[in-house]
Amino acid sequence: MKRPRVLLVDDEPDLLDLLEMDMARMGLDSERASCVEEAKTRLQQGSFDLCLTDMRLPDGIGLDIVRFIVEHAPATPVAVITAFGSTENAVAALKAGAFDYVEKPVTPDKVRSLVRSALKSAEVEPPRSGIRPLVGGSQPMQQVRGLIEKVARSQAPVFITGETGTGKEVAARLIHYASARAAAPFIAVNCGAIPENLMESEFFGYRKGAFTGADTERDGFFQAAHGGTLFLDEVADLPLPMQVKLLRVIQEKSVRRVGGVNEEPVDVRLISASHQDLQAAVSAGRFRHDLFYRLNVIEIRMPALRERREDLPELAEFILQRLSDSRAGQAPILQPAAIEALQKYDFPGNVRELENMLERGMALAENQIIDAADLNLTPMEGSGMTGVDGNAGLQAHLDDLEKQAIQEALAKTGHNKTAAARLLGVTFRSLRYRMERLGME
Repeated sequence: MKRPRVLLVDDEPDLLDLLEMDMARMGLDSERASCVEEAKTRLQQGSFDLCLTDMRLPDGIGLDIVRFIVEHAPATPVAVITAFGSTENAVAALKAGAFDYVEKPVTPDKVRSLVRSALKSAEVEPPRSGIRPLVGGSQPMQQVRGLIEKVARSQAPVFITGETGTGKEVAARLIHYASARAAAPFIAVNCGAIPENLMESEFFGYRKGAFTGADTERDGFFQAAHGGTLFLDEVADLPLPMQVKLLRVIQEKSVRRVGGVNEEPVDVRLISASHQDLQAAVSAGRFRHDLFYRLNVIEIRMPALRERREDLPELAEFILQRLSDSRAGQAPILQPAAIEALQKYDFPGNVRELENMLERGMALAENQIIDAADLNLTPMEGSGMTGVDGNAGLQAHLDDLEKQAIQEALAKTGHNKTAAARLLGVTFRSLRYRMERLGME
């Protein structure tokens, strides 16, 4: 069996010697180069399974090699060695197309972990069957799927933005299952649903006796996602003290349990998402700029459903088939009038609202045929839709009552949305969606 080949690029002979010994211990062949031009020559002369390059070189920088590989040998993972604490260089390398980076001092453990992950990334298989796809052939969805395929081979943090219900978690899962981490856990966390006083123990775990009720040792989200992907949904809802702790974990790649003394190394890829404008949150002082810089290395924007109306017939058919399969029944048929009504609707709740609408339509439909009336669509302000039921006055009145109830609950709880949701008897996610739909966010 052919041994993997690694290209090592550095102008320090001692470091190259150490790296060569590490590669040999791992059963890998290696070649060395001491500058950008020599590295390019070796890359043109033969193929490599991995390139590991220093950032500072006599005739240029490691980013020159990253860009050369991305252009001429895109299947070859490239990792960059950066100075300790050089956040800007690390992020620049990931944005340029690097698989990952390692900070100095370079230790054998760091190198071996990186090499194993990089070599796995070259053997990535397509997403496994049973994973929910992103449906639609529109241009925006083609661009999203192309980005997912590209970033899946990287370790770079990904930030997924888009309105509520656009499929941000679906995109995150597709990235995970198309990556070298597919066999490891995918842990999804709703950051806005965790009480602030429990956040540290939920994220990092705790030791037995760390606080009242800590009867056993428990892993946190990072330990549970070790080797895999941690998806932080609604990351903008994290309080500032927790943002500081999260930034340290990203930088050190280790966590300390509540009540613990030693730090534990964790190998986790972070994917985060929010329906909020994170840049605006930074400007308002609600989100740390340095954390934003580390999370938003690669951004994927999920289009709203009203921006891809041409996908609605295919998407509706897919959802109806999935709902029918879960009930072991036959998928109903959407009448042309129903499809037309859907395409005129603005969908403030996006795909999630469409799913609820179609599920309601299935319940009301007769003879497995869903007509426009079965969808019970209500007119949207400014949408140009003429309303199936013609009850605009009633809907406006109900919206006013709902808004008043939410405002009263927020006032009683000091604008704590989690507490307000409990008071109203709804989930935090449902409250957030209702506030957005009513223009209260």
